[in-house]
Amino acid sequence: MNRSVVVVATLASGLLLNAAAQTSTAQAPGAPATAHAPAAAASAQTAKIAVIAFQVAVAQTNEGQRDFSDLEKKFDPRRQQLKQLSDQVDALTKELQSQSNTLSDDQRASKTQELNDKKRQLDRGTQDAQSDFQEAMQDLYNKLASKVYDVMESYAQKRGYTLVLDISQQQNPVLYASTATNITKDVIDAYNDVSKVPPPAQSSTTIPEAPKPVPEAPTPASH
Repeated sequence: MNRSVVVVATLASGLLLNAAAQTSTAQAPGAPATAHAPAAAASAQTAKIAVIAFQVAVAQTNEGQRDFSDLEKKFDPRRQQLKQLSDQVDALTKELQSQSNTLSDDQRASKTQELNDKKRQLDRGTQDAQSDFQEAMQDLYNKLASKVYDVMESYAQKRGYTLVLDISQQQNPVLYASTATNITKDVIDAYNDVSKVPPPAQSSTTIPEAPKPVPEAPTPASH
């Protein structure tokens, strides 16, 4: 049974913090500059932007590692049952192949029926287990992500970040960000301080590197 965990869609793919501070009054073409224009320009110049791998942050908190591990342990008995059933299917398949010339028609039909029944049982059990596991994982992630989000929001506001972008997904709008702007580990550490959950026996917090810049395509020569 495939036990790989598919992390669900992140809670905050593009969090805009303190958006009102960045809002400026639009001016009509040709209109003289108003008193708001210098303030808007200064605000844009002092904008402070950060990136975070939000899914990584949620999963790599001490609480996340503990809860995800507990969830796998909870489903381990079902995995073992499915493993035993899978072994039985393999054994019956090999038995039919090796004894195909020595079995009577009734024996072959009986073993074939038994094999088909076990295959259907294995398929149904696998699908049910995967569905139940994913549902439990979704529920666990959503509850924890909400709490991590609150810590991230507080962290960003205290440090003056006006925009936090999520780089968890492969398809994200960030083409480049320096490692100094990546607050993933900082948010993990901040949440661990709040939750007071001790780290697991073997903890390895892996922070993704900032996305690399994409080179511009050469401009075609005009003829």
